[in-house]
Amino acid sequence: MSKEKNPRRVADNEAMAKTRMLRTSPQKLNLVATMIRGKKVGKALSDLTFSKRRISADVKKCLQSAIANAENNHNLDVDELIVAEAYVGKNLVLKRGRPRARGRFGALRKPFSELTIKVRQVEEQA
Repeated sequence: MSKEKNPRRVADNEAMAKTRMLRTSPQKLNLVATMIRGKKVGKALSDLTFSKRRISADVKKCLQSAIANAENNHNLDVDELIVAEAYVGKNLVLKRGRPRARGRFGALRKPFSELTIKVRQVEEQA
């Protein structure tokens, strides 16, 4: 009498990881996500390791989580994984401010983002 199991959100040869509440603007995060999109996971990890951008450490952590999900939950081969998708979404915006000249108020927006990474197993052509 139990209800049926939910279908998987990704294909059988894919795994996904999502990170929410990253303290950076979606525009800046998308620059780093574009850097790894479509690459093999080993190359993407090394690019993130040596990137000078502050948020690349959090992106690397999310990618490592997707790789671990692929290996442990879906029995995929780590050596054949590529970053199939890496996309960015908006999250909340903290609205702060500071007083300015002549009684005015300067608005400060502190945006948060979320990142979704999907890795896919592809067989190498020899």
